[in-house]
Amino acid sequence: MKKQKTILIVEDEKSIRGAIVGVFTRKNFLPLEAKSGKEGVNIALSKHPDLILLDLIMPGMDGMTALKKIRQDIWGEKVPVIILTNLSATSEKLVEDMVTHKPLHYLVKSDWKLHDVVKKIEEILEAQDTL
Repeated sequence: MKKQKTILIVEDEKSIRGAIVGVFTRKNFLPLEAKSGKEGVNIALSKHPDLILLDLIMPGMDGMTALKKIRQDIWGEKVPVIILTNLSATSEKLVEDMVTHKPLHYLVKSDWKLHDVVKKIEEILEAQDTL
């Protein structure tokens, strides 16, 4: 029997986070929720989810800072991270951070429907199982 996959959703907007959690629960994933970058780092490093879905624009610690902190951990170096944000990757600093910290995908919310994001995550986790 396959182990239930854990996905950490780091999103400050309650309605978006709730919708994502609902979909993952129905798909038999175990969703963990964080409403800030700091909370996301703490949960990630203590629970070691199978995948992290990370927003960039959040109060306090932003998503890129959270990703940098997660990547400093031995476990965090390899965890798949998908950025799901409203921010287009146009600034030179953001592009540089993306290259350095290697999220698996960078998805702009307005370009993706929630079921497409879920399908992408299912594909990633299935590919991990075959490694």
